[in-house]
Parts: sequence; C-alpha cells; structure tokens
Amino acid sequence: MRQWTIVSIIMTILAFTLDFSGVERAVLIFATWNIVLMELANTGLETIVNRISDDLHPLSKKAKDIGSGMVFFAIIMAIIVWLLIFFD
Repeated sequence: MRQWTIVSIIMTILAFTLDFSGVERAVLIFATWNIVLMELANTGLETIVNRISDDLHPLSKKAKDIGSGMVFFAIIMAIIVWLLIFFD
C-alpha cells in the first residue's frame, strides 16, 4: 500500500510535469490512483476474511486471490494507459 501511494504521488507529479492535455492528465492520474483504490479494497477484503477465521479454507483463498487479481489488473491497466498516452 505504501509503495503504491509513493508511486502514485510520483506519477501524478510526472503527469503534471509532462506536456499532456487536461483529459490525458486526468486519465493518467485516475489510472494510477486506481491501483491504490484496489489495494485498499484488497486490504479490506483480506482483513474481513482473517477476522472471520484464521483457518485455511478454499473460499478464503478464493476471496484473497480475487482481491489480489483486482490489484494486478489495476496495475496492468495503468501501465497500458501510460504507454498509450505517453507514446501517442
């Protein structure tokens, strides 16, 4: 969480530093901070699952894997958005 927040701050500064239109800048910032939002959702999901039980259970694993998948796809989406806009 802390690393993604730092990365998002740096990328937001970069989005304002480079020559992008307002809409491009907004999309870049949204895509970057979306990673932090997904990480927050994942952390909440894992906290709830751990609160219910510390026992290993297939549904607990599935819920945690889905949360991790949210973060993974948010990262992939942000990379694609940055590449498409940066190299346009």
